[in-house]
Amino acid sequence: MKKIGILGSGKGSNFEALAEAAREGWLPVKIALLLSDVPGAGILDLAAKHKVPADYIPPGPFRTKLSPEAEAEYVKRLKDAGVELVALAGFMRLLSQPFLDEFPNAVVNIHPSLLPAFPGLESWKQALDYGVRFTGCTVHLVTPEMDAGPIIGQALAPVLPNDTPDTLHARIQVQEHKLYVECLKLWAEGRLRIEGRRVVVS
Repeated sequence: MKKIGILGSGKGSNFEALAEAAREGWLPVKIALLLSDVPGAGILDLAAKHKVPADYIPPGPFRTKLSPEAEAEYVKRLKDAGVELVALAGFMRLLSQPFLDEFPNAVVNIHPSLLPAFPGLESWKQALDYGVRFTGCTVHLVTPEMDAGPIIGQALAPVLPNDTPDTLHARIQVQEHKLYVECLKLWAEGRLRIEGRRVVVS
C-alpha cells in the first residue's frame, strides 16, 4: 500500500476526510505522517484521534515559506517515514523547488476555487465579491508559484443569492472532501500521467 504524508496548518477538515476514507478502505493508502508548521493546530489533534504519527516542526523566521533548514527537516522526516506522495491540507506556506525535487510530480494541494480563477487567500470571498455564479475547488500539483501547478481535478459549487463568505466556504468544503479523496485514489491506483501541464487520467 502506498504511503502519503500530510502537511497542514489549520483545523484539518481535508485531512480528516482522507483519514476516514483510508480507514474505510475506499482510499488505498496509508497516511504515514502528518507535519504541521503551527504549534497546537487542530490538525494535530485530529492526527492523534486517527492514530496518525504527527509532529510540529518550527517553520523558521519567514511568514510565507519554510526556512531552508526547516524545509530540509520536513523532507528528512517525510523520507524517513517512506512517504511517496505529499498532500497539502491547508498548509499555508509555499514550498521551494529543492523540496519539490525530492518528490517529483508527487506534491499535491487542494485549493477552494476553480483555478486559475481566485488564487491565494480566502478565495471564496474573492469569488463572492466578484459576483460569479459558480466556484468550487481544485486539486493540483504543487509548483514554487502559488496555486499555479497542473490541474488534477475540479468540482463545482454554486454561489447562491443569499450566500455569505461562511456559507459559501462550507459548501465548497463539502466538495473538497470528496474531490481530494477521488484524486488521491487515482494516484494510488497509478492512473495519473503527467504530460507537460496536462494531467491525464487513464
